[in-house]
Amino acid sequence: MASNPTKGHTCRMAKQTSMEEFEALLNESFEIDTPDEGSVVKGRVIAIEAGQAIIDVGYKMEGRVDLKEFANPGEEANLSVGDEVEVYLDRVENARGEASISREKARREEAWDRLEQAYAKEERVEGAIFGRVKGGFTVDLGGAVAFLPGSQVDVRPVRDAGPLMGLKQPFQILKMDRRRGNIVVSRRAILEESRAEQRAEVISNLHEGQVVDGVVKNITEYGAFVDLGGVDGLLHVTDMAWRRVNHPSEILSIGETVKVQVVKINKETHRISLGMKQLQSDPWDTVADKFPIGSVHKGRVTNITDYGAFVELEAGVEGLVHVSEMSWTKKNVHPGKIVSTSQEVDVMVLEIDEQKRRVSLGLKQTQRNPWEVFAETHPAGTPIEGEVKNITEFGLFVGLEGDIDGMVHLSDLSWDQRGEDAIQNYRKGDVVRAVVQEVDIDKERISLSIKAMENDTMSEAVDGVKRGDVVTAEVTAIEDGGIEVEYNGVKSFIRRSDLARDRQDQRPERFSVGDKVDVRVTNIDTKTRRLGLSIKAREIAEEKEAIDQYGSSDSGASLGDILGAALNRRG
Repeated sequence: MASNPTKGHTCRMAKQTSMEEFEALLNESFEIDTPDEGSVVKGRVIAIEAGQAIIDVGYKMEGRVDLKEFANPGEEANLSVGDEVEVYLDRVENARGEASISREKARREEAWDRLEQAYAKEERVEGAIFGRVKGGFTVDLGGAVAFLPGSQVDVRPVRDAGPLMGLKQPFQILKMDRRRGNIVVSRRAILEESRAEQRAEVISNLHEGQVVDGVVKNITEYGAFVDLGGVDGLLHVTDMAWRRVNHPSEILSIGETVKVQVVKINKETHRISLGMKQLQSDPWDTVADKFPIGSVHKGRVTNITDYGAFVELEAGVEGLVHVSEMSWTKKNVHPGKIVSTSQEVDVMVLEIDEQKRRVSLGLKQTQRNPWEVFAETHPAGTPIEGEVKNITEFGLFVGLEGDIDGMVHLSDLSWDQRGEDAIQNYRKGDVVRAVVQEVDIDKERISLSIKAMENDTMSEAVDGVKRGDVVTAEVTAIEDGGIEVEYNGVKSFIRRSDLARDRQDQRPERFSVGDKVDVRVTNIDTKTRRLGLSIKAREIAEEKEAIDQYGSSDSGASLGDILGAALNRRG
């Protein structure tokens, strides 16, 4: 059977045409620009199933996106088949052979572009708080998530942020970092700006000296914030009343409506200072007339410090009783041990300084000076009895009437002992008898003497004796340096050099205890209780007397002859 060459040629021609068409289609497909991974592309919803939207993004690619990615926080997705949407292309093909796409990332990229423009222009952006995190909250800014610090939620701390959750509201972008994906926003900045505008409007209608009504919004240690209708003013604790106010809560409560005066307005900072006491008459206008210097008044102790106590004379007028004016006798005692808060006391007005609004008061001046009273009732020479309160190196302090002390100096303890020795005989708490020597009211000193309670043996012993007299004393002790003798109960020490005129006789051992010796009085000191005696002085005086009486040695007679004659004549 013969072949048909025409038919074979036709088949080859058809096959060649098909190859050319396929090649053309292939080249056409290569010429289509496949979108880059990591970019935003447009797509169309072709189906919704199992909580996902199937989206044809073109380029013969389809992908799946969870419906929740199309919903705003707290809302359901509003999406239908045929809707055109923008999605983010993560990968051209995933493990299922589909395009890996994301609506959320697309919204984020779109949002970042929009937010960066707003940030550059310092414009507000709209968002909704949808979650709580450590240190603050998360905010959805139309696809981008921002951090809202707790301190930036409101102008004052917010205890319950529940009412703010999910609510669309404006925010101010404080900081952006696209590379790290960080956005920090502030709601407080918006509120402060609004408040500033509102404050400016309210303040423009206020003037210093104006009396207005306000509502107490907050109370602190130093005062209260009062709402004047959109703007707050500070009512300082010192401007609440003329009297001392320890804490604002004593006279104010939150929510209370009060009448205040505008004391000062700072146009730059928009700060308003308010006052309540300015609406009342100043009690200091009549202080000088009501409380003249030297007058005594009853007051109430309002405050106690280390340096004194404040006493309220009337509402708004306080005076200070300095610690030095609190008691005549309690010098180094804390004021709290003399008076107590709220105690009523009698005080004397000592000084008034109207410019500084100060009154100096005295508590002790309402009582008589105990030293004056003691001086009147115990003149010099009066015997007293008291307890030893303290012992010092210079004497004893004895408690007296009126809660005052008198001092017995060392020199007034004993006639016979040295003060340093005599003070060893006393102990704190001992009851002693003494004589009042002197009362110095100005210096608040009372001098006492214990030894004055007894007779002065020294004075009695030397009564009628004067320097140069020769007296007879008894030897009571022999020592290397001399001998101790006693005259009328007064002891004295005669040194070796005063035992004789001649050196060879200046030997203590030539005397015995009990010997009677004639001595010359060389000194009498009643203050130091010393009686100066000397055998040598007596011998020299006798020699001089003999020479004057019987002639000098120039007459031919020897000293021995003269003394012998004098002694014979005396015998």
